[in-house]
Order: sequence, then C-alpha cells, then structure tokens
Amino acid sequence: MKMLQHKFVEFIPHKIEEGILYISLDFCTAIHRCACGCGNEVVTPISPTDWKLSFNGKAISLHPSIGNWNFECQSHYWIKNNKVEYAGRWTKEEIDGGRVQDKNHKTQYFECDQSLSELPAKPIKTKARIWSTIANFFKLS
Repeated sequence: MKMLQHKFVEFIPHKIEEGILYISLDFCTAIHRCACGCGNEVVTPISPTDWKLSFNGKAISLHPSIGNWNFECQSHYWIKNNKVEYAGRWTKEEIDGGRVQDKNHKTQYFECDQSLSELPAKPIKTKARIWSTIANFFKLS
C-alpha cells in the first residue's frame, strides 16, 4: 500500500514532489502527484462542497475519494491515514452520475446558504436575557 507524507505549508510550492500531500490551510487546498505514478498534479479544494480534511495529529485523511476522471489514467483512490487505498474503476455512466450528484450538492448548499442570508435578522438579546440563557444552560447540564 502506498504511503503519502503530509506537509502543512502556507503556499503550495512550485515543485510538487512525489509522495507528499501538501496542505495549505490558509488557502483551503491540498495538492499531490497522482497516486498511480502518472505525474499529474491533483488539486483537492477543502470546502463544505468539495473535500473534507481530517488530521488526527499524526495522519491525514481526505473524504470523499479522489477520482481523476479528467486524467488519462482515470485513477480512483482514497487517502486514509496517509495511506492510498485504491478504489475500483468507474464506468462513464458512474462518472457522469457522480458529476451530476456533485453539481446538485453544490447547488443545494449554495441555495440554502443564500436563503439563510435573506432571512430577517433576529433582535439582539439584552444582557439580562443572555445571562439568563447561560444560567439555564448550566442548570440543565
């Protein structure tokens, strides 16, 4: 099983080394060379509608899987605890379906986010009500 080292960086370096997953938290991006060895650079934006990054203090995981459908290799794999776990090849229909699902997820996310911003603002609670709320919270605990 192939292993990747992770490296937290402010800026993504010009030269992306094989076997290293570079992570820029400032720019919410991770990048690495394709795990199949083809040499292509794989960019994974970290956001609510793209990839999620988890770090347990020792290892990195990205979710969901990485499907390089635009590359000739069309590699498909997971990065779990710095390990590359190869996933099965997808058919053209599965790739197209995944793209539609991703688009729908993004549309739903941003439409929901937009509708929340259009809600009327709630009045600000007075200090007495805030302290009362805090006190009630601790009484329930």
